[in-house]
Amino acid sequence: MVAKSEERRKAINLRRLGFTYNEILSRVPVTRSTLSLWLKDVHLGNDQTDRLVKMRRLAQLKGAHVKHEQRLNKLAVIKRETENEFQGFGKRDLFLLGVALYWGEGTKQKPHNISARVAFSNSDPFMIKLFLLWLKKICRIKAEELVYELLIHESGNIDKAKNFWSKIMEIDPNQINVYLKKHKVTRRHNIGNKYVGLVKVSVRKSTDLNRRIDGWIESIYNSKYCGIV
Repeated sequence: MVAKSEERRKAINLRRLGFTYNEILSRVPVTRSTLSLWLKDVHLGNDQTDRLVKMRRLAQLKGAHVKHEQRLNKLAVIKRETENEFQGFGKRDLFLLGVALYWGEGTKQKPHNISARVAFSNSDPFMIKLFLLWLKKICRIKAEELVYELLIHESGNIDKAKNFWSKIMEIDPNQINVYLKKHKVTRRHNIGNKYVGLVKVSVRKSTDLNRRIDGWIESIYNSKYCGIV
């Protein structure tokens, strides 16, 4: 009983100093329910309350950091697994992947405009690089046939964006035509130092190529192996 009374007194003193339950339990070996019973009538001053709030915030930050590290480790494991699952990348894979990209993000022929040229817009650097590779390797498009446009809000860093995209597309920044988008008060998330706008890559005199791409898309859609129809 003497030992129990001493533990109770120690726990109360630590609480009055602003210690958290976990900090007290690391020093006083009792159950959490017992500790709660001992401390239910302990009143804290402003300094002690401030310390408890600070310690809770630190614990939350530590927990968030641990979870973030766990997610990063899980991501690394999954990426290693996908590297083993990936069986290589051939010309036919590039052909199909490029058609699928254009299917989703490219400018298609319309009933009211059957003369639209090939154009692809995106803000994802990898997609832009892959589309350019597809144009050059599959469609046999030459560098001088390409037109590059940067669409960026007037509040963005234009020079930084041009330099960024010129490195991605391996071209001179002066080859990129800039079109400013008027700034509106919206809840946009694409702001800050990482904002580099959106790039549009188009091909001169490519109406027939666009029609050919449309035919490729229809062939995939109508394929009995596709499972869509």
